[in-house]
Amino acid sequence: MSDFWIVLTLSLLPGLGNFAGGMAAEFVATPPKRLNLALHVASGIVMGVVAIELMPEALDNLAGWWIAAAVAAGGLAYIGSGVLIKRMMSSQNSSGRSAMWMIYVAVAIDLVGDGLMIGSGSAVTTSLAIALAAGQVLADIPEGYAVVANFRSKGIERKWRIGASLSFTLFCVGAAMLAWYLLRSAPDAAKYIALSFVAGLLLVAAVEDMLEEAHQVQSDTRLSTGSFIGGFVLFTLVSAGLETALS
Repeated sequence: MSDFWIVLTLSLLPGLGNFAGGMAAEFVATPPKRLNLALHVASGIVMGVVAIELMPEALDNLAGWWIAAAVAAGGLAYIGSGVLIKRMMSSQNSSGRSAMWMIYVAVAIDLVGDGLMIGSGSAVTTSLAIALAAGQVLADIPEGYAVVANFRSKGIERKWRIGASLSFTLFCVGAAMLAWYLLRSAPDAAKYIALSFVAGLLLVAAVEDMLEEAHQVQSDTRLSTGSFIGGFVLFTLVSAGLETALS
C-alpha cells in the first residue's frame, strides 16, 4: 500500500471513532455522571498520546528551545481558536441551531488537530502514525459520545446530530493529507516541530476543554480520577502492544 493510502486510511479512523461514540449517545441514555467519566477517559488518553508518543520523539530529535516554542505556539493557537468561538457564540442566539454550529466548529478544530498529528506522524514513520491514530480513535469515541449528548441536551434534531457527526471525518482527512503532503519531503526538524505544535494543541484541549467540560457536567468523584488514569493506562498498553506487533 502506498504512503498516500496509508495516510488516508489512518486519517479516517478518528472521525469514525467520533461517529461511533456519537451513535452510542443516540441510542443509550446520557446521564451527567456518564458524560463526566467519558470525558475523563478521553483526556487521559490524550495526555497519554502526548507523553508516550509525541514528546519522546521530539526530545530525541530537537533542541529544548525548539520544543518549547512549538508547544507554546500550539497551545496559543488552540486558545486563540477558543476565543474566536466564544466571540461567535456571544454574538448569536445561544439556543437552537446557532449553538449547535458553535459546538460543531469547536469539534471540527479538534478533528483538524487529530489530522495534523496523523499527517505529521506519517511524514516521520508509518509506525508512529499508526500509534497516534489508535490513540485518537480511543479518545474520540468518548468525545463523540459527549458531543452528541450535548447536541441532544440542546434539543438539536436527530438528522442534524447524525449529519454533523458524520462530517467530522472530512476535517481530519483534509488536515492529515495537507500535513503529510507538506512535510513528507521537509527536513526532519520541521517534522518534529510539527509534532511538538500538535502536542501543545492537545495539552490545552485535554486540560482546558475536555476536563473543564467534565467538571461543568458533574462534580468529580474518585471514579472520575480513576477514569482519567484508566485512559492514560489504556493508551500506554495500546502503544506498547502496537510497538511489539509492528516490530
